[in-house]
Amino acid sequence: MSTDTTAQHSTDQEMNAPEHLIWQLSHFSNHQRAIKFVQQFQDTLCVFSAPVSQLYTNYEISVPEADDRSLIILPNPYAYHDTFNGIPEESVRPTGITIIPDEQTDKEGLLITLPMMKDGKRIMRPVPLKAGLWALMKRSKEHEPFLPVITKGDLRAFRKDAPCLHLHRIVPARLTERSRMEVSSIQRVIREKLNVYL
Repeated sequence: MSTDTTAQHSTDQEMNAPEHLIWQLSHFSNHQRAIKFVQQFQDTLCVFSAPVSQLYTNYEISVPEADDRSLIILPNPYAYHDTFNGIPEESVRPTGITIIPDEQTDKEGLLITLPMMKDGKRIMRPVPLKAGLWALMKRSKEHEPFLPVITKGDLRAFRKDAPCLHLHRIVPARLTERSRMEVSSIQRVIREKLNVYL
């Protein structure tokens, strides 16, 4: 398929994108910063869409030409096998964990907030993303692995409009309608995409 044809197909997808694939950025004053922040996860985090019970593992984050106040999740139409169907909403749970930019350094680093206990209280401590993911993987149990995904609404603002990304996770035990092979495939693809950080 030619580049022009592919580009036209993407434009058509944008124009006809259903609401569940459109993420609004109106709560950000710096839309470009929010877009740049979330686009860096395009190849590392899968997207779950509750209204259609689908998990997208191969997609593009697109910005409409005439509107930078929203972005669109465009599943790859030529890789239908990279979309998992029939994923119930109750199998995807919020974690309270967020990925944030490291504003203490000149480099564009990333931190992840991990729940920890301090003086008998639960706090969220920011640590480098790679170290934090390793800790979460190590802490997770075989029957309940840490399988992070993002959903509409997970791109949020904090500290004077700096973007952050909340993480959800898939709970394999709740995928009761999926075969063992499908569940295994879902776990594998989520982990494989995360390997860039590990």
